[in-house]
Amino acid sequence: MKTKLYLIIVLLIIPIISMANIPIDSTKTNGKKLFTVVLDAGHGGKDPGKYVANTKESDIALKVVKLLGKQLESHRDIKIIYTRTKDVFVGLDQRAAIANKAKADLFVSVHCNAAAATSAKGNETFVLGLHNNAANLEVVKRENSVILLEENYEEKYAGFNPNDPSSFATNLMIQEEYLDNSIELAANVQTKFDKDLKRKNRGVKQAGLAVLRLSYMPSVLIETGFLTNKEERTFLRSKSGQKKVANSIYNAVLDYQKNRDVNLFEVEEIDTSNVVLEPVANNTIYKVQISASGNKVETKSYNFKQLPEISREKEGGIYRYFTGNFSSLKPASELRALAVSKGYTSAFIVVYENGIRRRL
Repeated sequence: MKTKLYLIIVLLIIPIISMANIPIDSTKTNGKKLFTVVLDAGHGGKDPGKYVANTKESDIALKVVKLLGKQLESHRDIKIIYTRTKDVFVGLDQRAAIANKAKADLFVSVHCNAAAATSAKGNETFVLGLHNNAANLEVVKRENSVILLEENYEEKYAGFNPNDPSSFATNLMIQEEYLDNSIELAANVQTKFDKDLKRKNRGVKQAGLAVLRLSYMPSVLIETGFLTNKEERTFLRSKSGQKKVANSIYNAVLDYQKNRDVNLFEVEEIDTSNVVLEPVANNTIYKVQISASGNKVETKSYNFKQLPEISREKEGGIYRYFTGNFSSLKPASELRALAVSKGYTSAFIVVYENGIRRRL
């Protein structure tokens, strides 16, 4: 009798033990995936980053990230994951792996800039790209140099030259679908910096940064200011300066998330054959954005798989390309479907109201 009782208990316990070993996705609540942001404080541990006048880049980055994380954690629909919360060394591949494993919606890496000229100032935000002008290449070399501190770096980064962005062209092609979202977040960050910090806006730039190359989601690397500039160094060292920087990035992320929520609803496939959709105002214009790039391409239909009415807009160093020009949503929706069928899988609709563009 006792033997049978023990057997029953064991049979009941085994499924419980098995379930305990099943990994739990911490980004989900009640089956719904939370909007997940990975915050990456640049450098750390044996890699202090730029060190100027007793100021370590790694310290400032960590303080800003902690302030930013605390603000974002106040939102129940946002999940925050940190690549580091202490002064420890974390390899670039590990940082990206943390984001990839979490299936993050955003990867935000925070840094401080430096330059030989102490007069250099301002903030800039990088997205992945092959642009290697002199200024961008210096940032690439400095931020990628941490690779050389990692064990077995030659094996881990086989085929990638930290000083040559073109060595990862294949990865860039794989990540093109994330580029426009990365640019949108980067533009949000720079807009908030410009408004809140009143500092020089150096714009959105593309560069071959390894940590962005390895993370497979919309990703940005933010250079918050120059430690080599005395005024900016003093600002970044101060608690008020760190709070202002963190708050600007916080607002940029919230704006980005808000647009994602709208976009997820709008692009859902629905039957609009019997629905008449009219513009919300007489001066409303709808277009379909099909790509964003640092390359200036002639706005000819043959350059964009014969799509009609190609137009181009420049923001900083980025060109956005659109097809169509409609006064109602229905033909824009049909053109978006055509663009997707031609290979522009990340195409989306934008609307202009009173000259202001926003994403649907």
